[in-house]
Amino acid sequence: EMEISALDLRVAGTRDAILMVECGAQEVSEDLMVEALQLAHQGIQGVVELQERMAREVGKQKKEVELKVLDPELIAQARASIEARLKAILDQPYSKENMYGGTADLRKTYLEEAAAGAELSPEQSAAFGAAFDAAEKEIVRDRILYEGKRPDNRGIAEIREITCEVDISPRAHGSGLFTRGETQVLTLATLGTPKEAQELDNLLETESKRYMHHYNFPPYSTGEVKRLGGQSRREIGHGALAERALVPVIPDEKSFPYTLRLVSEVLASNGSSSMASVCGSTLALMDTGVPIKAPVSGVAMGLIKSDERYVILTDILGAEDHLG
Repeated sequence: EMEISALDLRVAGTRDAILMVECGAQEVSEDLMVEALQLAHQGIQGVVELQERMAREVGKQKKEVELKVLDPELIAQARASIEARLKAILDQPYSKENMYGGTADLRKTYLEEAAAGAELSPEQSAAFGAAFDAAEKEIVRDRILYEGKRPDNRGIAEIREITCEVDISPRAHGSGLFTRGETQVLTLATLGTPKEAQELDNLLETESKRYMHHYNFPPYSTGEVKRLGGQSRREIGHGALAERALVPVIPDEKSFPYTLRLVSEVLASNGSSSMASVCGSTLALMDTGVPIKAPVSGVAMGLIKSDERYVILTDILGAEDHLG
């Protein structure tokens, strides 16, 4: 059934809601995807019932944990102090440097004002810093929810400017440079013989993989100075994500007898870099001359929710990812 299936979907959730979705699919309709999610959530109910029954019969008494909650009055004071100045920063023409730099300067000024000439203890400094962060989150989220204004002043469904280039590298068989706003990914494609497919030694049988996608996220892509080491868990996950998005359109080995290796290098990042690697990979595959069934593109989506009010965002920034 898995060999002929058009949809491979795994869902985790609770009795009331879906918490996580992991999916790979052929080109399926939105209606079918919604139906699959509903079916999965129905299937979860029996598992939840079993877990609750086990907890009742053999579970241990839950410990009472004292939660450390920040003083709401302190957050309200921080919001009153910084709201006008933070909105002035957000209303400026957007750039990552302006927003992050302006917010960092405002945070420093706020802490100096909170100290009022006295020296704050580490505990006081931490409390005022946390109040600033909470107030900033509230202001940015409320601005989106009630004014329809995003941090870069885009519309809710508006996508940042996109540019696409191919044939960037003279040595790779194909290359694609995809830029969306301040996120830029260069994907390089290389072809090999069928014997160069990756062998997978798993529990069932030895299989091989002829399409491989690697994703690199160097520190300089976010303007940071860090040691360049091996791939992180995040990079491995994003590479697998992009690979899974593109596998359904790769031609079979009979019609295209090559092994393919794609490497996506994130050159600059401000949100949606894994999806930019999908777009860059489509460009690189087409530049190589791989007869893919259809182009594949991706964009990061986000949700801002407060009680019953919510807004769905298209093409999220790093700040929206962090605050949403």
